[in-house]
Amino acid sequence: MPKKSVHQEEHAVLVRLLKEVRLASGVTQVGLAEALGRSQSHISDIENGTRRLDLIQLREYCLACGVSLVSFVKRFESEVT
Repeated sequence: MPKKSVHQEEHAVLVRLLKEVRLASGVTQVGLAEALGRSQSHISDIENGTRRLDLIQLREYCLACGVSLVSFVKRFESEVT
């Protein structure tokens, strides 16, 4: 089934917000990778949109950047609606 453009646009917003949250927190990709027990390339893949996160991984990412999952999702929703 082909992807709908709306899903691609939403994913682009998600990826942009993830990177913004990390940068705003002052955490590098290397620092975030260490906090999550992952490689820097794993974080890069997430922020480039080539690797997706499940809900638990998204929560871990947010918390490692000092942001609650709820506040992140509210911000995401405000940008996609």
